[in-house]
Amino acid sequence: MKLGFIGTGVMANAMMKGIIEAGLYKPEEIIGADPFEAGRNKTREQNGVNVTADNLEVIEKCDVVFFTIKPQYYAGMIDGIRDHVREDQLFISIGAGRTLSYLKEAFGDKKVKIVRVMPNTPAQVGAGMAAYCPNENVTAEEAAHAGEILSAFGRAEQMPESLFDIVTGVSGSGPAYVFMFIEAMADAAVDGGMNRQQAYKFAAQTVYGAAKMVLETGKHPGELKDMVTSPAGTTIAGVRKLEEKGLRTAVIEGVAAATQKSIDMQRG
Repeated sequence: MKLGFIGTGVMANAMMKGIIEAGLYKPEEIIGADPFEAGRNKTREQNGVNVTADNLEVIEKCDVVFFTIKPQYYAGMIDGIRDHVREDQLFISIGAGRTLSYLKEAFGDKKVKIVRVMPNTPAQVGAGMAAYCPNENVTAEEAAHAGEILSAFGRAEQMPESLFDIVTGVSGSGPAYVFMFIEAMADAAVDGGMNRQQAYKFAAQTVYGAAKMVLETGKHPGELKDMVTSPAGTTIAGVRKLEEKGLRTAVIEGVAAATQKSIDMQRG
C-alpha cells in the first residue's frame, strides 16, 4: 500500500514528516506530485520521498491519496484524474470549503471514497488539530485508518460535516488568534523592561503550558483559572482588566466572523 499527495506544499510536507516519524509509511512508500520542480526538490530533500510532476502517477501507484492543493485548483485537478481513480482508493481532502457534496458532484458518477479534513498549521510541528468526516462510501475501517494517519501530526477527531465551519473558525483559524495573544503579551513584557527574545519565549511557553494543562488534566479552563487567581492578587487584577476590555467577547466575535467566512466561501 502506497500513500500519495497531490500537492507538496508546507502542509503536505508537515504531514509526510509526521507520518514517516510515526512509522505508518516509509519514505519509499510515499509519492508526492507537484508541477513545479522547486517544490518537488524541496519535498525530496526534506522527507526523502518519491516525487513526480504527474498527478496520474500518484493515482496509479497509491491506495491512499491526499489532496493538498489550494481549493481553487480542485476543479482542474479532479478533471485530470476523474477517469483514472479506482473505487478501492481512499482520498483525503484538506481543501477549505470543498465539501463532500462538492467533491461528489465533481467526480460525477464515480463511486469515490472521500474523507474531508480540516487541519491546522500546528501540524507543522506535530501539534495539529484536525477534524475529519468520511462520505458514505468509506468503511469504518478506512475511516479509522484516515484518523490514524491524521493523528501522526497531532490530534484528530471524527466530526459531522455540519460542524466543519465552526471547526474552521476555532481550530483552522485559531492559531492566528493565539499568535496575536502571544505577541500582545510579549509587547507588554517589553514595555515592562524585558528584552524582545525573552518576551516571546515567556509568553509562548506560558500559552503552551496552559494549553497542555487543559488537555492533560481534563479540568475545566475556569477551574484552572481559579487555581491561579488568589484573593486580592495580581492575577485577579489582570483578569478584571481583560474582562473590562472585552477579551471574551472579542474572541467569540472573531471566531464567529471566521466561521461565517467559511460558510460564505462555500456559497460563492
